[in-house]
Amino acid sequence: MKRIAIITTHPIQYYAPLYKLLAERKNIELKVFYTWGEGAKNNVFDPGFGKQREWDIPLLEGYAYEFVKNISKSPGSSHFKGIINPDIVERINSFRPNALLVQGWAFHSHLKILRKFKGKIPIYFRGDSTLLDESPSFSLKKIARRIFLTWVYRHIDKAFYVGTNNKAYYLRHGIINDQLVYTPHAIDNNRFFDSNNTDASQVVQWKKELSIPTNKVAVLFAGKLEKKKNPFFIVEAAKKMPHLFFIIVGNGILEQEIKDQIQNLSNCILLPFQNQSKMPLVYRLADIFVLPSQGPGETWGLAINEAMSCGRLIIASNKCGGSIDLIANGENGYIIEPTLNSTLDALNKIIDNPWMLENGGVASIKKIQDFSYAHIAEAIENEINQN
Repeated sequence: MKRIAIITTHPIQYYAPLYKLLAERKNIELKVFYTWGEGAKNNVFDPGFGKQREWDIPLLEGYAYEFVKNISKSPGSSHFKGIINPDIVERINSFRPNALLVQGWAFHSHLKILRKFKGKIPIYFRGDSTLLDESPSFSLKKIARRIFLTWVYRHIDKAFYVGTNNKAYYLRHGIINDQLVYTPHAIDNNRFFDSNNTDASQVVQWKKELSIPTNKVAVLFAGKLEKKKNPFFIVEAAKKMPHLFFIIVGNGILEQEIKDQIQNLSNCILLPFQNQSKMPLVYRLADIFVLPSQGPGETWGLAINEAMSCGRLIIASNKCGGSIDLIANGENGYIIEPTLNSTLDALNKIIDNPWMLENGGVASIKKIQDFSYAHIAEAIENEINQN
C-alpha cells in the first residue's frame, strides 16, 4: 500500500473527517503531520471569533497523526514564522512516504518541505486561494507577488484544486491543466443531512424558546462577526424588511455593535457562537442562509456547503470563492454583489417566488452531494496509486 504524508498546521473540523475516511477506505496509508505542534492539540485562539476555540466533534480519531515540535516564538498559522519545525524533514523521512500532500505554503516549514523534497517524491498541494481580491490595476507589488508565487508552485508536481476560482488562481501562477486535479471543497455532508427528520422536533422546540415566529420566512447569518463578512447587512435588512425574521449567530469584534443596533428590533436576534455539533440545528432555524462577504479572504465559504446540506436556500456574494460552483441563480438561491441593495434584491426575489421557497432547499441538497469527502478521497487515491 502506498504511503502519503499530509502536512498541515493543526486539526481542522473540515479536514479531519477526510483523513478518517481515507484511513477507513484502506486504498492508501496516510499519516498527518501537524506542524503547529502540541499547542494546537486541544484548542487555539481564533482572532476572528475573539475566543479560544475547541471543537466539540472528534478531530483526532481514526487516522495516524503526529504533532511536530514547533520552536516558533509566536506559534500560529497567521504568519510565516509561526511554524518552524527543525526536525520536520527527519519526521517525514521516518514515515517513508511515496508522496507528500502539503496544505498551505506560507509557513517557514511548509516552504522548506517543498524545496527539500522537490524532485525526490511527488509533491501534491491543496489550498483554496483565489484571485477575487486582486486589484485589476497594475502595480509592482502585484507583479512581484505573481513572480514569487510562480516560483513557489514550481516546487509542486500537481495541485488539487477545489473549484472554479481556485483553478483560475493556479493557472495564473504557472500551473498547467495537466497538473490540476479536481477535489471539490467539502464538509461532512452526512453530519448535516437529516434524512430521518430527527432534528425537526429539536428545531421546533428551539424556535419556541427563541420566540422565532413560524409564520415568517427566517433568514440566517452564521459566522465570525467581522467586517469582511458584512454582518451589518443583516441588521439593515431587518430594519427594511419587518415581514421577515433575521437570525445572526456568531462572535467577533463587531458583536457589541450589532447587539446595540438590534436591541430595538423585534424581528432580529443575535445568538452566540455555536459549536459544530449544534450547527445542523442552527441552519434549520431559518429558510434562507445569507453570506454577503466583501472580503478580502473569503476564499470559499464552507458555511454555504453546511447550509446546503441542511436544505437551505442560499444568498452569497461573488466574493465568496465557492458561490460560483454552489449556487444556481433562481434555483437554490442567488449570487450577489457584496452590497446591501443586492442583498435586499435577492431576498425579495426569493420571497416573491413560491416555487423557490418550496423547492430551493431540495435543489441545494441535490447539488451539494457532488461536493463530498468521497469525491476528494477517490481523487487523492487515484493520483497516489498511479505513480
